[in-house]
Amino acid sequence: MTAVEVPAVRRRERLTTVALLAGSTLALAAFGWPLVATAVPADAQRAAPFVAFAVLPAIIAVVLAALDRQMHSAKAVALLGVLAAIGAGIRIAGAGVGGIEAVFVLLILAGRVFGARFGFLLGMLTIAVSSVLWGGIGPWTPFQMFACAWVAAGAGLLPAIRPRAATTSAVRRATALEIGMLAAYGVVAAYAFGLVMNLWFWPFAVGTGTGISYDGAAPIGENLASFALYSLVTSTLTWDTVRAVTTVLGIALIGPAVLAALRRAKLPSQQRTQHEPARHP
Repeated sequence: MTAVEVPAVRRRERLTTVALLAGSTLALAAFGWPLVATAVPADAQRAAPFVAFAVLPAIIAVVLAALDRQMHSAKAVALLGVLAAIGAGIRIAGAGVGGIEAVFVLLILAGRVFGARFGFLLGMLTIAVSSVLWGGIGPWTPFQMFACAWVAAGAGLLPAIRPRAATTSAVRRATALEIGMLAAYGVVAAYAFGLVMNLWFWPFAVGTGTGISYDGAAPIGENLASFALYSLVTSTLTWDTVRAVTTVLGIALIGPAVLAALRRAKLPSQQRTQHEPARHP
């Protein structure tokens, strides 16, 4: 790549990042429609969930189109397809086992190695492929796609950990620190995933008239308290905790080997970055 082409590539990558952030912001609003609806007139509250469900597929299409530039190579497409197929298989194999989400291990490790944008795509496609093969497509599918995309992308945004010296002991210490960081992130991601997935579904899950029901006329603070209690008793102490434990064990047991294997398969964009001319002040 010539020095003239590098600025253009960087501009495209910045635009992609902006599109990704904008799409994620809109998706987050769709997740949080129960809290947003309390701030609109009563007549509009009834339409809020339908607007959220309708807008998510459109946001997914826009985000995937924006991220497409990163996939302009056969190697990147093949790698994404293979990892998405593996992730779909893992997810289907664990379906029906309360709280176990072994696919989080793959999403976090792949997002860590290949970056946030690749991880975002992998999270979305893994859910899409597994839902089609498993027959689990429903109104929850777009929400799951974004939630898993955020899990994988977040791993790609974690700080780099490099050995301080080229010695075996230094490399081992750096690897241990990285695995510890990814395991801690896995715990946070497991509980955060449960919270955001609960949020959009909470008004339909409980009904009205209970201490944890959604009330469109109530202040946001009151609804947040009800939602927190609902999540605590329905998933945080059970499903989400099992997911967190599964993720930590998976990363601890196979993380070093998987990270090493994935790092041998560099994306063209990563190879380009290594060979770009140095920028001078």
